[in-house]
Amino acid sequence: METKRDEPHHGGYTRFELELEVPAQVPLPPHIPPKVSTANTTPPAQFVQSLSNPHYLNHLATLKLFDDPSFVAYLSYLQYFRQPEYTRYLQYPAPTLRALELLQQERFRREVLRPEVVGRMVVEGVQAVVGGERLEA
Repeated sequence: METKRDEPHHGGYTRFELELEVPAQVPLPPHIPPKVSTANTTPPAQFVQSLSNPHYLNHLATLKLFDDPSFVAYLSYLQYFRQPEYTRYLQYPAPTLRALELLQQERFRREVLRPEVVGRMVVEGVQAVVGGERLEA
């Protein structure tokens, strides 16, 4: 398979090759009008949204996925969700994009293994939801 020379590669794969894993057309359930996109039901969108869960980040770290250069490259590739045409498909864009931003940092990928880091992220997330009221951890 030939690719353009100037096309970016993510973990050794082009964006086209990565998106081949996503079904080309997701059939709409009968109760959803055709104008509503189902981009948030595709595997990349579901995965990106799951990154807003600190416990899931800890789980990924325990699996040592953050040590895999291909996985880290995939996290970098997922930055396209920051673009408005993709952000609108995220149910919780602020915490999701914040986690995606933090995951670009090697130090964070190491520290998310620590329970106190996960606990602090959970408390900060709850505080953000309740309007910044101070919660005791």
